[in-house]
Amino acid sequence: LAVVAAGQVRARIGSGEAGMEDGGFDAAGFFQPQGLCRVGDTLYVADTENHLLRAVDLSRGRVDTVAGTGEQAQPGEGPGRGLEVALNSPWDLCYVPPYLYVAMAGSHQVWRYHPQSMLMVPFAGSGREARIDGPASRAALAQPSGLASDGQYLYVADSEVSAIRRISLDGEGQVESLVGLDLFLFGDKDGVGNEVRLQHPLGVAAHVGALWIADTFNHRVKQLDPETRECRGFAGTGRPGKGLGPDAAFFEPGGISARGGELFVADTNNHRIVVLDLASGEGRELPIKI
Repeated sequence: LAVVAAGQVRARIGSGEAGMEDGGFDAAGFFQPQGLCRVGDTLYVADTENHLLRAVDLSRGRVDTVAGTGEQAQPGEGPGRGLEVALNSPWDLCYVPPYLYVAMAGSHQVWRYHPQSMLMVPFAGSGREARIDGPASRAALAQPSGLASDGQYLYVADSEVSAIRRISLDGEGQVESLVGLDLFLFGDKDGVGNEVRLQHPLGVAAHVGALWIADTFNHRVKQLDPETRECRGFAGTGRPGKGLGPDAAFFEPGGISARGGELFVADTNNHRIVVLDLASGEGRELPIKI
């Protein structure tokens, strides 16, 4: 859905039935799409269960597949162009010119796509499921599910290690863990660096010098300073709920983005979008009018 700030729906993209058809907005098919990224008049979609990267032309009203074969990539499959390269559960997208970065959750990697050449190549992660820092090609990720950038770093919500990682975008790229420890080490604890515990975070946004985390299985939104590595709860109770105002509560929030003085939270299991005021922390529901 293309929704304006007041909640009116300007466009519906997709037939509403699972499929992988290209075409006009009403005819196009997706299968559990997860991540979105707008670049000019093009909206890129991580079509997760189809293992495809789709491009929505917002001016022409058309959906086209730009990368992926429709078959899940096997371990070790390499780079390729456009419709010749197999993908593995692409989950989120982030554009830092000239590349579109893809959280390839199924292969425990981050890839990058060049829209002009249509070349898709691995960027970070060896394919091993672990939390290993170091040079991007030798580092290990674990089901990366959310991406954000401040232009200098790419930030990754690395869900299976309940961690937030960052990758430098200059040179070879270095992977560094900001918070979180390893597989099966999770919890709900504020603190600094290795003291912090998250639980399967699926979303991250970079805004005004801070990172905002959809700490999915803790039902909370958290704030992280990427320099000091201090992380604290911002909204949510730590239990499934459906509150608003100063008592905002969530049920497995799965996505997060920021604009101006507000955060937009995809409150997944409550089937709603919650708008959080960054100054007060109070939440309101976006009234989507279909």
